[in-house]
Amino acid sequence: MGILDRFKLDGRIALVTAGSGPQFGSSLTEGLAEAGATVISASRSLERNEEFAAGLRERGHDVHAAQVDITDVDSIRALHDTVIAAHGTLDVLVNSALARDGHAGAFEEQTPEMIGRSAAGDFTGLFAICQAFLPDMVAQGRGSIINISSIYGVVGNDPTIYQGTDMKQPGTYTFVKAGMINFTRYLASYYGKQGVRANCISPGGYFNDQPEAFVEAYTQRVPIGRMLHNEDIKGAIVYLASDASEYVSGQNLLVDGGWTAV
Repeated sequence: MGILDRFKLDGRIALVTAGSGPQFGSSLTEGLAEAGATVISASRSLERNEEFAAGLRERGHDVHAAQVDITDVDSIRALHDTVIAAHGTLDVLVNSALARDGHAGAFEEQTPEMIGRSAAGDFTGLFAICQAFLPDMVAQGRGSIINISSIYGVVGNDPTIYQGTDMKQPGTYTFVKAGMINFTRYLASYYGKQGVRANCISPGGYFNDQPEAFVEAYTQRVPIGRMLHNEDIKGAIVYLASDASEYVSGQNLLVDGGWTAV
């Protein structure tokens, strides 16, 4: 098998939470589908996922829609049953969903209730979805779990890039993203001998029409000289999902334009 063949995902079943989201999610789903996988895009809005999946099917990709609330364990279990009933198994689990209503405001503005909402999705939900699908991966002796963390799970945030804007970086975000990275290492060590790999991708700042002052400050600080775009994360997700990374597990792949290098 040639090296390019090892990147192909034909015959693989992949699930992406928040898979139709404009930030990362849609790019992750598209990348896996373009590499040949059958992909299920799941989030709270079934309607949005169905519209997104239909658009990709029109382009010749095998993409399906599902619904899940990452803060609701019963919803996660229902998603598991739906995926297994329809496809028989799962080869790739991409955890991209975030309990966003728990990540708002500066540190001094956050309340215990907000922190609890964050934990319901970003800790409890992450544990629950991995617990749901890992037995299927273990049973077939193969699987790849890919968690989407952040540069702010690796380094502290830089307050200077927010000057001149109303943007605020919540403390919960850095907290949960760092925890996600080490939880990934736990999964890699615990399930490695059973054929399951676990890795993280930590993207840099994604361009989403932020205030000009922020974009300029971010661009000046990052070595590549621009923010992350949709296409930038596709290579990383396909690599970690495919046999090209067969001997890679427990790693955190930084797709950050060099942000953490300086």
